[in-house]
Amino acid sequence: MQPLKGLTVVTLEHAIAAPFATRQLADLGARIIKIERPGVGDFARGYDSRVRGLASHFVWTNRSKESLTLDVKHPEAAKVLQRLVLEKADVVVQNLAPGAAARLGLGYDVLAGRKPSIIVCDISGYGADGPYRDKKAYDLLIQSEAGFVSVTGTPDEPCKAGPSIADIAAGMYAYTNILAALLQRGQTGRGQHIDISMLESLAEWTSYPLYYAFDGAPPPPRTGAAHATIYPYGPFPTGADGGSVMLGLQNEREWVSFCDKVLLQPELARDPRFTGNAKRVAERTALRQLIVETFASLTAAQVVERLETAQIANARVNTMQDVWDHPQLKARGRWREIGSPAGALPAMLPPGTWNDGPRMDPVPALGEHTDAILRELGLGDADIRALRAAEAV
Repeated sequence: MQPLKGLTVVTLEHAIAAPFATRQLADLGARIIKIERPGVGDFARGYDSRVRGLASHFVWTNRSKESLTLDVKHPEAAKVLQRLVLEKADVVVQNLAPGAAARLGLGYDVLAGRKPSIIVCDISGYGADGPYRDKKAYDLLIQSEAGFVSVTGTPDEPCKAGPSIADIAAGMYAYTNILAALLQRGQTGRGQHIDISMLESLAEWTSYPLYYAFDGAPPPPRTGAAHATIYPYGPFPTGADGGSVMLGLQNEREWVSFCDKVLLQPELARDPRFTGNAKRVAERTALRQLIVETFASLTAAQVVERLETAQIANARVNTMQDVWDHPQLKARGRWREIGSPAGALPAMLPPGTWNDGPRMDPVPALGEHTDAILRELGLGDADIRALRAAEAV
């Protein structure tokens, strides 16, 4: 049985951070009831139409959920939401604007007074208090505030991460904190309030460069796709085919093997300019030139063959299409099909191994489960028609 089967999560979520957290709870078997605005829904539904008319972000983060449309500012819809949380929810997750959930009566203090077992997870850009509490926070802005952008990119230009890394970091900490709260509730019977900040989540992920710049020291330089503080570690061109190979060394044993079996210059391992990683980093320009000169007459496949012989870590610089076709993902059976309003779609299994397999249910259409959930709460057809007529659902 999936470990969270029987658990119900009610979520007022949009964009990425909260939907990513709750989708992972759904993977573990939890029932996720997603509250969406009537007629519009989660605004991530409209980000693009790249997946047969559906948005790429939405397909990624919203499978295995139920969509209930409620105009939460309508008094009748607000009553439905309160009943749903108090009667059904084990966990409430929200990433609305600061203070919005409390105004809806969904703050932890209010809910815990009526339902002590409730777990409430609030996700925001900067946290529940402090001078930045009400500041708007989008992924790229948090990448900047957390210092991530300052150490990413080239010497000439800082860059953001390709994926929404600040949202992902916050979603991961929300997910793991909720799991911890469930374990604690199993011991105490009481829920708790979880306050997740995107800034704090990404600052944690950026702590290596933070410590590298400890006590006023210079931060790691921006070095493109190469590692800032280990060398050689990054992409190198191959001249015979115009290709590129990503390689990385971690220790002196690998450096000796690299000089001997890849560069075919064993004496280079004893060159005083390059004895030790710190010296190689300081002399990266000279060392890069030596490597590029060696690779100039080789194809990428020939370089990889030498690297494998020397047991030096290497990788292809894959495109998105290469990842769709990746032989390792196929060999390990990581792809499944899920349903969606646009028909069957491929979906990657969540990382990990599973005795019974993760939950991999469809991506919901907007409001697809509204009537069914309202009936669970005891509303009849006439009640539902009245709510629709009032535009409350």
